[in-house]
Amino acid sequence: MSTNGNVIKLFVSVKDKGRESKEYLELDENGVYGDKFYAKNTERAILLTSLESYKIAQDYGIEAEFSSLGENILMDLNPYHLTIGDTITIGEVILEITHNCTLCKSLAKIDAKLPEILKNDRGIFAKTLKNGTIKVNDKIIIKDKGKKWKKYIHLQ
Repeated sequence: MSTNGNVIKLFVSVKDKGRESKEYLELDENGVYGDKFYAKNTERAILLTSLESYKIAQDYGIEAEFSSLGENILMDLNPYHLTIGDTITIGEVILEITHNCTLCKSLAKIDAKLPEILKNDRGIFAKTLKNGTIKVNDKIIIKDKGKKWKKYIHLQ
């Protein structure tokens, strides 16, 4: 097990207010507490995005503010090589990758070309296997796909 990266920024989506930056997030089996998507679809409850996504946009001359890709967790690690079932430990939380983020037409509000540019590099969705808190600057550790964390689902 080795440290693979760090949390750069954390965000929640608040109904009728937009995206808010946070110093920490509380996560449980329903997702990010306080996020408007909390308890809606646990397979898409948490969006992880890399600084690399913003760099790709910049390489195409598109300036996008952090959080504009819809992420809950912005990291300095590129997680897009991960596959369904891989696990990540961030702070006291264990997440399981559920699937790659699909093409999102809302990105066209930033730039009409952005949905196509980031179609495979916008982010990955995860669900919570072990509840807890994630803070800005927490270390990110990728676990082997074979590790089983299911027994921790309801622990805090």
